[in-house]
Amino acid sequence: MAPKVLISDELSDAAVQIFRDRGIEVDFQPKLGKDKEKLAEIIGNYDGLAIRSATKATAALLEKATNLKVIGRAGIGVDNVDKEAASKKGVIVMNTPFGNMITTAEHAIAMMFAVARQIPEASASTHAGKWEKSKFMGVELTAKTLGVIGAGNIGGIVCDRAKGLKMKVIAFDPFLSEEKAEKMGVEKVELEELLKRADFITLHVPLTDSTRNILSRENLEKTKPGVRIINCARGGLVDEEALADLLKSGHVAGAAFDVFSVEPATENPLFGLPNVVCTPHLGAATTEAQENVALQVAEQMSNYLLDGAVENALNMPSMTAEEAKVMGPWVKLSEYLGGFVGQMTDEPIKAINITYDGLVSKMNLKALDCAVVAGIMQRANPDVNMVSAPVIAKERGIQISTTTQDKSGVFDGYVKVTVVTDARERSIAGTVFSDGKPRFIQIKGINVDAEVGNHMLYTTNKDVPGIIGKLGTLLGNHNVNLANFTLGRSAAGGEAIAIAYLDDALDASVVAELEATGLFQQVKPLEFNVG
Repeated sequence: MAPKVLISDELSDAAVQIFRDRGIEVDFQPKLGKDKEKLAEIIGNYDGLAIRSATKATAALLEKATNLKVIGRAGIGVDNVDKEAASKKGVIVMNTPFGNMITTAEHAIAMMFAVARQIPEASASTHAGKWEKSKFMGVELTAKTLGVIGAGNIGGIVCDRAKGLKMKVIAFDPFLSEEKAEKMGVEKVELEELLKRADFITLHVPLTDSTRNILSRENLEKTKPGVRIINCARGGLVDEEALADLLKSGHVAGAAFDVFSVEPATENPLFGLPNVVCTPHLGAATTEAQENVALQVAEQMSNYLLDGAVENALNMPSMTAEEAKVMGPWVKLSEYLGGFVGQMTDEPIKAINITYDGLVSKMNLKALDCAVVAGIMQRANPDVNMVSAPVIAKERGIQISTTTQDKSGVFDGYVKVTVVTDARERSIAGTVFSDGKPRFIQIKGINVDAEVGNHMLYTTNKDVPGIIGKLGTLLGNHNVNLANFTLGRSAAGGEAIAIAYLDDALDASVVAELEATGLFQQVKPLEFNVG
């Protein structure tokens, strides 16, 4: 059955067509995002939800979204999506951070020009029939120092444009390396130094706990007298009350804001002040940007729903369509390994240790980690997936660690999962053969070669004669057919294991009869979702 996507905000016809061309059923209702009750009523029918800013994907809405797998935001900001609730529900949240980078950066540069030359006020005065030439004395940008807070995608473009204007560019960004700063042609500085030196300050960071109110009253008072401040990033980064006071005192010469702490902004401390330029969140408001983000979100959601590719996700490691093709079997293997130890473990789990060996150690390990944890957690909650599993593991205080190593054996690569409880450690390893099929290759340190099936049986026993015959006879008596059967032992006369791939699920009465023989230390039926 084809995936179904609901588009509840305005999206271009070309984006809608991308979904249809990919074989996805589309319900295009661009006004629905403003009708909370109607949206909640029908959201359970869809695998994907494509939105802009009008639709509010709240925890209450997500509770109704019983089939939802992905929310795609055409744009950068996802303040209208409850990411924590989405993660717990196993819903991927994607945005489109690259479609409007240039547009937003250009708006910041335009706002900088506007406040430097008082263009809006001069325009209004001239429209009013006045000729106040001497009133609007501006400043040049050439040779001025621009302080950029956040030198990522958009901030990096602003840096490049500012250098073209012959400005001196300094940047504060904890994630900016000295090497990258040198390559960009900017000077990396700490925030304190930026505040003291910058003639213009522009912000290009997301709103997080660490960036909220980054230009507080205290920091604003540290700025260079006559500074001009531009914010085209997010409301809440600047103390607007404090900025208004400093504008009135003359310490800050001007400000240009496209975003505000409360939006829509019908009133604000900055409104009505001289040399304050305000626009209604127009950073991404160009024809090109709106089209770009719409097309991008349609492609990303289609890639995920059809191929499992995860691009620009905010609550799960990204995995491109190309990576998904190569990693698909390894993702399944990781989930099977987690599923094995999860089904075998009855006591609370303290830690999960994952080893990646050989070629798999060079892959997208964060995605594989999620698959392992999902497999482990699915025993307790079958609805858990790669998105929600890490959240649940964190809530339970489970420590997750990973180790990578070069090729260390006969296999080009393998994954080993060890679960630690107060009572024991339990481990299993697996690989992917050249046919793309995952295999279990080691259980409890004992080498095996077991194909993974939907229905399996795992047994342990002392290595003595007659076990295989007894097991085969008993299963045969109950008309249970063996599709595949693998044995292994630690040493002659030592511990032995068997893992069987069955055509059908094993009835509890058969398990009880096997246990009653007294030959087996452990009899465990296992279930895997093998497509």
